[in-house]
Amino acid sequence: MAAPFGTFFLPGPTEVRPEVLQAMLQPMLPHRGAVFEALFARIQQGLRPVFRTTRPVYVSSSSATGLMEAAIRCARPGPILCLVNGAFSERFANIAQSCGRDATVIGGQWSAPVALDVVEDALKARAYAALTVVHSETSTGVLTDIAALTQLAHRYDCAVLVDSVTGLGGVPVETDAWDLDFVLTGSQKALALPPGLAFGVASERFIANAKSAESRGLYFDLVEFEQYVHKNQTPNTPALSLLYATAVQGERIAKETIERRWERHTAMSEHTQSWVHELRQRVGAPFDVYAPLDACTTTVTAVTLPAGLSGEAIVKGVARRGFVIGGGYGKLKGSTIRIGHMGDHTMEGLEAVLEATAEAIEELVG
Repeated sequence: MAAPFGTFFLPGPTEVRPEVLQAMLQPMLPHRGAVFEALFARIQQGLRPVFRTTRPVYVSSSSATGLMEAAIRCARPGPILCLVNGAFSERFANIAQSCGRDATVIGGQWSAPVALDVVEDALKARAYAALTVVHSETSTGVLTDIAALTQLAHRYDCAVLVDSVTGLGGVPVETDAWDLDFVLTGSQKALALPPGLAFGVASERFIANAKSAESRGLYFDLVEFEQYVHKNQTPNTPALSLLYATAVQGERIAKETIERRWERHTAMSEHTQSWVHELRQRVGAPFDVYAPLDACTTTVTAVTLPAGLSGEAIVKGVARRGFVIGGGYGKLKGSTIRIGHMGDHTMEGLEAVLEATAEAIEELVG
């Protein structure tokens, strides 16, 4: 049943190396004891360089949506400004509203980041406790400059809550250097781990302010995460098998180095963009990269399709050739396909899936 590595290019979950999957077969052990604490310390050693931080990395046995909710619940009292430019930034806004926060949505266009001058106009008009932003939009392939955004927001005493689910591990994130308040990711994207874990880093300032948040809840209380992480523990029973995999993958990433990992993702992204333009000439139809070239994430490319060509049919045609790619998401479902080139994928594997995709498209257009 197992396909060879290098055939699964969904925009998440992404493909996982066999040796990382194998690590999950280790025996159960108590999560309140020295052996677990040593395992958790290994995980910290692997994840902190990925986040580029000296702060502890919280580990949540949940999807990344759990830490999105944690960010909202633990933000200090006050209104929340929600930057929306895709399906997952829209989810962040919905979480803020469902948690009972006074949330204002700006943006709405999916084809680019929310402009900084639009953000500043909103910050001038009202005092916000925090803003939400998706760094790398999985639905569109659009990348937001969170360094510049954070610098702007801090001038207005506004914390920045960053979803970097398809960013971190593939796109540069400088948690400490950019003074990020809270940044989170999921295990199943550029970190190339199985789904089921979320990782986050909070600044000391954010945690100090979180103590005044009245509705932090229990499971996603980051103040409690902070207390336990310094003991190399989690507040509640962790997904132990996934932690074994995380420890192994952290060591694999360290061996490659995060800088080389960023370079590899950039090379794959640029190659995919070039392929899209070559495809336009090869097929004689107006294919294009959905994201603007100055705001493309390096982990996933959304490809716009000419009228009359079905993304679902392309995905099925690629599957017949032994590869998995993604269809469009949300309101772009019918008009795009998405290729996830993140995690442990190589240029050789990417070239193979792109050729399979081109062949499937040529078959459809005749």
